[in-house]
Amino acid sequence: MDLNADLGEGFGSWRLGDDHALLDLISSANVACGFHAGDAATMHRVCAGAAERGVAVGAQVGYRDLAGFGRRHIAYDFAELRDETIYQLGALDAFCRVYRTRVRYLKPHGALYHAAARDESQAAALVAAISGYDHELPVLCQPGTVLAQLAAGAGLRVVAEGFADRNYLPNGTLVPRSSPDALVTDPEQVAVRAVRMAVERTLVAVDGTVVPAPVESICLHGDTPGAVRCAELVRAALIDAGVTPTPFA
Repeated sequence: MDLNADLGEGFGSWRLGDDHALLDLISSANVACGFHAGDAATMHRVCAGAAERGVAVGAQVGYRDLAGFGRRHIAYDFAELRDETIYQLGALDAFCRVYRTRVRYLKPHGALYHAAARDESQAAALVAAISGYDHELPVLCQPGTVLAQLAAGAGLRVVAEGFADRNYLPNGTLVPRSSPDALVTDPEQVAVRAVRMAVERTLVAVDGTVVPAPVESICLHGDTPGAVRCAELVRAALIDAGVTPTPFA
């Protein structure tokens, strides 16, 4: 089972999350590419740390929305979103090449993640960007979404993702961040949820419904309160359950 986290989400002198500590605990790093967060120095630093630890680097591409942290929906033109996705992939890949590695996968961020799950035009723009840039790049996303379907149809590898630190609705979608119960902040509960996803391939929704979760990668958000402690407990719990965190890419 892969264990991923969103990293590199600072900008300039502003830092968000403890990238250094999380890199010691995860197997894949979703690195912000400068549009919703991140900048050249931050990308360089995270790519260096990931290469040193053998952590796979994925491009966490987002809307051009630093002020809103990429969590505000933008009605992009197909070609513009495709091209800005390629731009972000190339920027992060350049820093990977400095350390003789490369971007291993793509994951959308925030509002783009949710839009591509249901909006065919935005999902198609991401698929076109990956197909044009590197057809071998996997797409990390929720299973059953429009993005997952279009990517698979284009011959791309789709890696199903689950969230240990987010609550789910009975239909298998995430509780909106605007809801007070969107996040799971108790590290022990996060660890229990991660093990359930990895071993039983299920999750429990907010109403108690057991939902199938056929995932290959479990995500922890680097900006969630107590993210490092969550990652420590999740990694230890997975190993105790006989599941070794290993990059999918």
